[in-house]
Amino acid sequence: MQTLIGRIVQYSPHPPRFTGAYDSFEDCLAAVPRDRPAGCDHEAANSLYFERMSQIHLWDYPLIFWLERVLKPGMTVLDTGGNLATKYQAFGRLLDLTRITWVIHDLPAVVRRGRALQAEGRLPAAVRFVEDPADCGAPDVLIASGLLQYLDRPFGELLGRLSQRPATVLLNKVAMREGPEVVTLERAGELRIPYRIRDRMQFMRELETLGLRVLDQWVIPDLSHRIATHPALGASTSLGFALTSDPPKAV
Repeated sequence: MQTLIGRIVQYSPHPPRFTGAYDSFEDCLAAVPRDRPAGCDHEAANSLYFERMSQIHLWDYPLIFWLERVLKPGMTVLDTGGNLATKYQAFGRLLDLTRITWVIHDLPAVVRRGRALQAEGRLPAAVRFVEDPADCGAPDVLIASGLLQYLDRPFGELLGRLSQRPATVLLNKVAMREGPEVVTLERAGELRIPYRIRDRMQFMRELETLGLRVLDQWVIPDLSHRIATHPALGASTSLGFALTSDPPKAV
């Protein structure tokens, strides 16, 4: 009965936040109603939740903790999926980023909007926007906060675009489940966006294959979600990771 109700409200004027369970991004996008914009590469996505994303939340503090530990003057941070410099502005309230090169990699629509706002003086001139992570050069730190559930390619492919593997990789708000990966459809304003819930064990094996060692891991209970149309799949778990590509130090 719960599943039936969920599938009925999927097509109501006010559907739940998450609907449907698909095997791939492509199948998920194919299910988007024709009268709705699909995916994140739209002007409408640029200002979506901008004010909220520019604030510091409880789940940001592990990232701030690790950035404070590893950042040194002259380093480069690649903030992939960094939107309109939201983390740079939020974290800059607690961290000295004045001698850090901060590069934001995002979709073309976001990059265009970011550069336009910079030209108008409405975003910090210190950050740089790029569409291709390869244009960042060799970052010392990579941040992906809230990106991986929206990433339409393997994480290793993104890392492979860089000329050098960052010594520190900070991942946050990664949606996981104990079982096969599922892609669901998220309602975000007028947009309908594929949302990947990863197989936790498979993802941990992927990190190991990429040569990334876990230094720290945390759970974000407030960002656990259920798919209204498929309650039997259970709730997702939101995780964060501090990873390093440096080998363990000899004891």
